[in-house]
Amino acid sequence: MRLLLEAIHLRYHYDFRHYAQASVRRRLRQAKKQLQFDTFSAMQEALLHDETMLSRILGYLTVQVSEMFRDPSFFLAIREKVVPHLRTYPSLKVWIAGCSGGEELHSYAILFREEGLEDRTIFYATDISPDALETAARGIYSLDRIAGFTENHRAAGGKTSLSDYYSTGYGGAVFDKTLRERVVFSDHSLVTDAVFAEMHLISCRNVLIYFDRTLQDRALGLFRDSLVRNGFLGLGAKESIRFSDHASSFSDFARTEKIYQRREP
Repeated sequence: MRLLLEAIHLRYHYDFRHYAQASVRRRLRQAKKQLQFDTFSAMQEALLHDETMLSRILGYLTVQVSEMFRDPSFFLAIREKVVPHLRTYPSLKVWIAGCSGGEELHSYAILFREEGLEDRTIFYATDISPDALETAARGIYSLDRIAGFTENHRAAGGKTSLSDYYSTGYGGAVFDKTLRERVVFSDHSLVTDAVFAEMHLISCRNVLIYFDRTLQDRALGLFRDSLVRNGFLGLGAKESIRFSDHASSFSDFARTEKIYQRREP
């Protein structure tokens, strides 16, 4: 398995070597079974000689499970506690790191529209998976998910009906393309890539739980260096900066919701 991860890194520059090993092991075993390889060595050989195999394996190694306004109390805290601070800036940059299929991106775009901040904001939606970025850019989700999205939006303090932002078609709900007019979609790896802009808000939720301690520290250092002074960082419900080498660079802003504010150490 380690040789397979090395091959992915050397051949395609995707680095999963410091992802949480239990999660990687489980996902690679699932890929081996469903892609009908007898061994990891056979999977490695196919990967090295067939570039189309990369996207298939990335689908297993990257986590693409999300929903709009996931953990509504988090977005309610963004709306009620963070937005008043963001209003003081003439322009804003927001980074959704590990944007997956775009559910969280659309959540922020809707929230910022409802709060009157959309016109002064540029959103950066990044992921290492080209398929995920393509899904996010389309903004189409299956209809059976919309009821859950709607309930989350309401619990997150939504000021309108979620149905105002989508129409039905293509067998799903198609979210208004104007929500993505101020979005930059880009391939970016928290493992290997560097700071690319100065941000006022970074949201990276339920990504760090798949990293080992070394990689978590690298990502948090990247976020620290990307934030303006007093900028905000949002993490997932099971994530924390408490044991990070960069903990002194952040203060608890909304402890329960895992929202932190950058400070000078």
